[in-house]
Amino acid sequence: MSATAATKKQKPLKRHPSKLKRASAYTILAIILISIVAVLFAFPLYWIITGSFKTGAAINATTPEWWPSQWVLTNYQKLFAGKSAPLWQLAVPFGSKFSADGEPIYFSVGPMAPAAIRWMINTVFMAVMSMIFTCITAAMAGYALAKKRFVGRRLLFTLIVCAMALPKQVILIPLLREMSALNLYNTIWAVIFPIVGWPFGVFLMKQFSEGIPTEMLEAARIDGASEARTFVKIVLPMVKPGIGALAIFTFINSWNDYFMQLIMLSSTSNLTISLGIAKLQAENSTDFGLIMAGAALAAVPIIIIFLIFQKYFTKGIAMGAVKG
Repeated sequence: MSATAATKKQKPLKRHPSKLKRASAYTILAIILISIVAVLFAFPLYWIITGSFKTGAAINATTPEWWPSQWVLTNYQKLFAGKSAPLWQLAVPFGSKFSADGEPIYFSVGPMAPAAIRWMINTVFMAVMSMIFTCITAAMAGYALAKKRFVGRRLLFTLIVCAMALPKQVILIPLLREMSALNLYNTIWAVIFPIVGWPFGVFLMKQFSEGIPTEMLEAARIDGASEARTFVKIVLPMVKPGIGALAIFTFINSWNDYFMQLIMLSSTSNLTISLGIAKLQAENSTDFGLIMAGAALAAVPIIIIFLIFQKYFTKGIAMGAVKG
């Protein structure tokens, strides 16, 4: 081929009109379906948030009021004016073993505040600590299972996969007895520790760690890098999308794990926002505005966490799909 022919401007490929029509029809249909699904998922959240600002008459009206004609804060005032609890309680680790009545020993107790604020603090602390501990342990375990060779590695991974299939109700009683033996029952840690060893997190991080080039790890060892330095400087940056996806999964799973919270927590000051709303619903079964205010308050952190980790979440899911 001559240089003149190579420098000629290539003509754009022309698509057949029928293919263009077919592609545009598929695009329009996909947009319509996605819009319908988005509306179906977003409408309950919209109804809860707007309902929390409605009056009782508007909520119970026969004709639904799609947009509040009168915005009020009465429901939130009732939510925060109800029960009260200490704003924080810092206990001595395993202090109940040394107390006469078996109750925790607190070395710092905050001022009294609305119980809803304490419930929200408990829930945020529980979800954030579960997210941090799970991401750390899952990243380390996934890396070890993917890149280390040791006796029983395949058997251990098989057990982890089998544990993913077990319903939580099967292991709930052993977990309850374990937390009671450690004197952690009716504390936030009784909900945090069972989530730290989440089998799905280990499985997910193993799949991401499989994509780390072995040559890079060997080069780091030749350069004298320790195992900890190799993990922090090489492994963690490469599996960051997986950690972002796992962080969202863990936060949402911990936040919405109502059944575990119901079994492990009992006192008013240690309740989560989900348990608190359920308790309010039992005591105020006809006050839908109060229940909607609590539900709206519980939904805000989930939305914030998703917006923060959205980039890592979508990137992690895309990388997982390519690897799978």
